[in-house]
This record gives sequence, C-alpha cells and structure tokens, in this order.
Amino acid sequence: MTDGLVTAFRTLSVLPVPGKDARDFSRSLYWFPFVGLVLGGIQSIGAWVGIQAGWPEVGAVLVLIAGLFLTRGIHADGVADLADGFFGGRDIASRLRIMKDSATGAFGVLALGSLLLFKWVVLVRLVQVGALNWIVAGCVCARLVQVLLASSMPYARNEGGTASDFVHGAGWRHMVTAAVTTAVLLVLLPGFSPLFLVVALAAALISAGGCAVLSYVKIRGVTGDVLGAASEFTELAVWLTGALFFTLL
Repeated sequence: MTDGLVTAFRTLSVLPVPGKDARDFSRSLYWFPFVGLVLGGIQSIGAWVGIQAGWPEVGAVLVLIAGLFLTRGIHADGVADLADGFFGGRDIASRLRIMKDSATGAFGVLALGSLLLFKWVVLVRLVQVGALNWIVAGCVCARLVQVLLASSMPYARNEGGTASDFVHGAGWRHMVTAAVTTAVLLVLLPGFSPLFLVVALAAALISAGGCAVLSYVKIRGVTGDVLGAASEFTELAVWLTGALFFTLL
C-alpha cells in the first residue's frame, strides 16, 4: 500500500517522497484524501501568517500561492482546459481536442481568473474568522471528489491519457475507502464538529455531482483535466460553505 502513497504524492504535489511508484496507479486513489490533508496543512500556514499579521487579504493570497506551487498548478490548468474545451468545442471530438491543446484560450483565462478571485474573496473571510480547519477540509474533500469521479465514470479518451491509468481499475472500493478516510480526517481536525463534517461533505458531494453531470454531457466521461478542475471547484465549494456558515452565525 505504501507504493500507492508514493504515487499519490508524486501525482498530486511537488513534495519529494522516496520509494517506487505503484504498478497499478489506481492504488494511489486510496491515499488521495491524506495527501489533501498534508497539502491543506501546509497551505493553512499562509492563513496563520495572515492572522498573526492582522492582514487577512495577504493570508488569503499566501494560501492560493501555496496551493498553486504545491500542485504545480495542474489542477488550475485543468480548469482552464476544461473551460476552453467544454465551451469552445461543438462536439465531443472537438472538445477533447481543444482540452489536449497546451494553449489557453479566452474561456480558460476567464474561468481561471474568476475562480482564483472567488477563492481569494472566500479565503479572506475564513482567515478573518481563523477557520484554518475549513481550509484544510476543502483540500481533503477536493481530493475525495477526484477519487469519486475517477471511480464512477469512464475515461473519455479512447487513446488513453495522463489520468487513464488512475481511472482504469478504480471502483467502489476506492470510493468507500476514500470517503471513510475523508470523514475520519475531518473529524480529527481541531474544532471541526460533526455538523461541520456533514456540511463540508454535502458541499463536496454537490460539487462532485455537478462536475460529473457536466462532464458526462460534454464528453461522456472524465479526463485528467476534469479531475483537476473538479478538485478546484470542490475546494471553492467547501471553503464557500464554511465562509457562509460563519457569516450567518
């Protein structure tokens, strides 16, 4: 199982880890929520700095920058590629072709810019109230959603791709294990109550459902870009839910 952990870290982050990759890449899906916990913990340091400085806007920026750096921006790139393909292509073939193109078009720029701005606004609120646990929870839930989509939907490209090795072989065991792991990790977060757990998971599942429906309608499956974009959207959904929770209290 440790080889799956190595592959999970190498796939989802720039963090150096010793060891060999798993032969079956789908084994790494079991560890995705744990990697999210580590990344979220590191990102929350930026929020802590903002709290100590009394400057929540800077703390929010540090969280965003840390997230982009730790993931090499691959999930953010997925958002741009998804927007370009889904809204710039006229049929499945053209959408997949556009998503594979390394160039970023107008839809991608607008989607990514809007996402980062929205995230920053929400993070400012979380930093203001000191809700570092919600920042971590968003990162954990985001990786759970990747597992859910990879395990429940077919790979959209017949010729395979960067995420095909993760999707092929994934199934209900990966979903159940990742879901239980996520719930345990969230419960163990300091100050994260059972109510917070339910609310965060509900936000993550709504995000997963929306991404799944949209992806199936547009390309009849998932790709690496879809999984990355779903991760970004889920982070925003969970963070927004937490921000609204504290705003309405």
